[in-house]
Amino acid sequence: MDILFNPVIVSVVVLCALSLLKLNVLLSMIAATIVAGVAGGISLYGDGTSVMSLLCDGFSVNAQTALAYILLGTFAEAICTTGLAEIITAKLARVIGTKKYVLLAMLTFIAVLSQNLVPVHIAYIPILIPPILALMNKLKIDRRAVACATAFGLEAPYIAIPFGFGLIFQTVIATNLSENGMSVTVMDVTRVNWYLGCAMFIGLLIAVLIVYRKPRVYQTTSIDTQAAMAQVSNLTYKHYVTLAAIVVVMIVQLISHDLSLSSLAGLAVMIAFKAIAWNSIDEQLAGGVKLMGLIAFIMLVAGGYANVIKATGGIDALVYFGTSFMHGSKIIAALVITIIGLLVTMGIGTSFGTVPVLAVLFVPLCQSMGFSVPATIVLISAAAALGDAGSPASDTTLGPTSGLNADGQHSHIWDTCVPTFIVFNSALMIAAVIAAQFI
Repeated sequence: MDILFNPVIVSVVVLCALSLLKLNVLLSMIAATIVAGVAGGISLYGDGTSVMSLLCDGFSVNAQTALAYILLGTFAEAICTTGLAEIITAKLARVIGTKKYVLLAMLTFIAVLSQNLVPVHIAYIPILIPPILALMNKLKIDRRAVACATAFGLEAPYIAIPFGFGLIFQTVIATNLSENGMSVTVMDVTRVNWYLGCAMFIGLLIAVLIVYRKPRVYQTTSIDTQAAMAQVSNLTYKHYVTLAAIVVVMIVQLISHDLSLSSLAGLAVMIAFKAIAWNSIDEQLAGGVKLMGLIAFIMLVAGGYANVIKATGGIDALVYFGTSFMHGSKIIAALVITIIGLLVTMGIGTSFGTVPVLAVLFVPLCQSMGFSVPATIVLISAAAALGDAGSPASDTTLGPTSGLNADGQHSHIWDTCVPTFIVFNSALMIAAVIAAQFI
C-alpha cells in the first residue's frame, strides 16, 4: 500500500484540513471516516462490512462516555439553575481581583481536581468558565492561555497520577501491555509516567508565561456578564443541597468509576430534596443536551472512526512502513512510535481508546528493539496521549472550547486545538524520546 494513500494518514489530513477550514467538527469527522474507508477499499454502503455499517457499529465503543457527558451536562445545568455557580464565581472574582496569574493557576488547579480528586471531567467547565469571561476580559487574558491551562489539567493528571481518571488510564496501560506479553503493574506505570507529566508542566509554563503572555482584547457581551453583575449573597437551602449533591457525585464516582451513575446520583439528590423542581426536569435535560450533546455525538463518531480505520488495515501498514526506517536505532524507533500514536489519536480523539490499538503493535516491536519495560511504558503512554491535546475530536479540547466560546469569541480550532497541539504534543514527544533512551 502506497504510504501516501494510507487510510490513517489520508483521513487525518482530511480531518485536520476541514477543521482548520472551520467546518463543524462532527461533519469533519464523518467526512474523514468516509475517506478512510474508501481509501482502505471498503464499500461505502451495503452489508455489515460497509463504511456506514462499521461507523455505526463503532458507536458502542464510546456509548457509555457519550451517555455520561449528557448526564453530566444535565447535572451542570441543574447546578446553574440553583445559582450556586454564580455565587461562587462572584466570590472568586472578588478574591482574585486583578491577579491574572492567580486566576490561571486557579483554573489549572480546578482542572487537575476534575480528573483526580473530584472526577467530574469536563462537566465543570460550562458551569465555571462562562460566568468569569467578563473578569478575563477585564484582565485582558489571552484565552489561548486559559485553553492551555485547562487542557493541561485535563490531560497531565491522568497520565501521571494514579487516582480517579489517572487510575483508569494507568490500569488500561498496564493491562494491555501485560496482555501483549510484557508483565506490567499500575505502580510500574506510575513510576515512569511522571516524566511526561513534568514535560507537560514545562510546556504549560512556556505557554502561559511566554507564548500567550501578552494582553488580548475581547468584547464583553450580555452573555458573559452574569458573574460580574451577580451580588455575593448567602447560601440558601438549595445551595446546600447542591453542595451535598456534588459530594455524592464524588463519592459514587470514587466507588463505581462510572460517570453516568455518579451524575445520576447527584441529580437524584437534587430532585429528591427539591433543589430543582420536578416539573423543570425536562428543562434541565434539554439544557444538558445543549451543553454537552455535540461533544457526546462527536465521541460516538470517534468510536466509529476508530472502527473503520482498524478495518482498513491502515494502522498495521503504517507501523510496517515506519519499522523499515528504524535500522536498529532506538531514537528513530521512539520517534516512529510516537508519530504513529499522534496520527492515530488525532483521528480517534481519545488516548484511552488508542492504548489497545497501539499495545498490540508496539509491545513486540519495543521488545525486539531492546527497549526496557519502563521505556516501553513511557513510549506507549506518550503515543496514546499525543494528539489528545490538539485533536478536534478530543474532550481535552472540546471541553475548554465549550466554556471559552460561550460568547462566540473563541475558535475551537485556532484558539484551542492549535495552541494545545503545539505546546503539549511537542513536550510529550521530546520527553518520551529522550526518556526511552535512558530508563
